[in-house]
Amino acid sequence: MKEDTLVIHEIYASIQGESTFAGLPCTFVRTTGCNLRCSWCDTTQAFYGGTRMSRADVLAQALATGTELVELTGGEPLLQPGVFPLMTELCDAGRTVLVETSGEADVSRVDPRVHKIMDLKAPGSGESARNRWTNLEHIGARDELKFVLADRTDYEWMREAIQKRALPQRTPNLLASTVFGKLLTKQLVAWVLEDKLPVRVQLQMHKYVWAPETQGV
Repeated sequence: MKEDTLVIHEIYASIQGESTFAGLPCTFVRTTGCNLRCSWCDTTQAFYGGTRMSRADVLAQALATGTELVELTGGEPLLQPGVFPLMTELCDAGRTVLVETSGEADVSRVDPRVHKIMDLKAPGSGESARNRWTNLEHIGARDELKFVLADRTDYEWMREAIQKRALPQRTPNLLASTVFGKLLTKQLVAWVLEDKLPVRVQLQMHKYVWAPETQGV
């Protein structure tokens, strides 16, 4: 069965670098494959390759690290059918489970105990047309919406999306970050303060801790 195996790029323990869980020890299960090609993607190494593993082995390795927090990421994890029962099994094992997803993949099947961290792709990503806006119907207060911004145009797009789609009424966890090395975070902070936007400006903590390393961090 398709759900019995997954193609895995890497499994490792680190700290959570983003989201409201930033700074906490976390095990990352990174799947292989993505159907988007965002201009600023920093995990292109996960597009191809990987190792096919049984779901039972993936679960065992994820639990063996001993962290209370586990994140499914990619690539795009929701492309693989086995990810859905894996997340349920991790929740059943008492873990706090996060899934990092692009916003293009359907999130309706995700176990309601899982914290969804879902991108909304701004124009600078080159993939803004792929946003699956119906996913917002499945976003609740425990979930998080993330914007990665390359410039002022992206910021204004985010501001409009927040207002027109009433995003704060869906979740208080609205995350804004900059394309690493392109838009200065202090500029983003200035815009957010000027407009009094209800967002959490975040840094990619792992990049500051381990740069220039890109795998296993």
